Amino acid sequence: MRSRPLFRLFLGADIAPSPGMVQLLKAIREAGPFAGAGRNMLSRLARTLSTFALAALACTANADKLTVAAASDLKFALTDIRDAWIKNHPGNSIDLIFGSSGSFATQVKNGAPYDVFFSADIAFPKQLEAEGFAASRVVPYAVGRIVVWQARPGKAPTLTDLASPAFRRVAIANPNHAPYGMRAVEALKGAKVWNKVEPKLALGENIAQTAQFVESGAADAGIVALSLVTSPALAGKGAYTLIDASLHAPLQQAFIVTRHGKDNALARAFTEFSRSPEAVAILRRYGFTLPAP
Repeated sequence: MRSRPLFRLFLGADIAPSPGMVQLLKAIREAGPFAGAGRNMLSRLARTLSTFALAALACTANADKLTVAAASDLKFALTDIRDAWIKNHPGNSIDLIFGSSGSFATQVKNGAPYDVFFSADIAFPKQLEAEGFAASRVVPYAVGRIVVWQARPGKAPTLTDLASPAFRRVAIANPNHAPYGMRAVEALKGAKVWNKVEPKLALGENIAQTAQFVESGAADAGIVALSLVTSPALAGKGAYTLIDASLHAPLQQAFIVTRHGKDNALARAFTEFSRSPEAVAILRRYGFTLPAP
């Protein structure tokens, strides 16, 4: 049987070994068959050393990969931040998965293999930290804003306008697990139009799906993230009105390195980069502000 490279034999994939590893494996290979008890012991020792070395290589390879669960309001901003990191670290692989913060928090508790969790509401990372699912402190990274947005041309709608019969369907994110939906409900109640708007609501699974409802015409208007309507995909479509921040609790957003990612050096490095001047400039471009020190 044709022999496979030793790295593929042990790991199931070709991994570029370090020069020191090459020398070690070459020495093991050139030692040839051993005779006698002393040589058998040396052979076993060599095999043990090579196994440990290969395991170390596997850990190094995995350290270059990262899985990030992130709130959907970060769909464009965090993608730009990831791309900026990859530009200077082309050997890294960072998978971004977007959804609702509440759903991700539940998944982390159930063992989902996320290394980092960027939440749209600081409450979820704090809860995970309190219950032992975090491997870092909770770090605030931004404050989000919500807007009333319609995709069709015309005058920018306000919260009061949503109570009008002209708006038959209004989209918000599901307030049961999406922070932007929770703040939308608070804003509607604060503007004293909740009773008239509630029967019209179409609930998106997350804030990105909510924006899709509006963009597609499935809803006449919606309460969505400022970071989405200012993105290249939606900028210039329709019109929006920024909602007075005093009408709802702050959308203070925070991240944690999860227990799953505690040994992933890239998790620490990327989250540190997310607070760098370059990353902050990207967040500001999408309408985020910085949390109070």
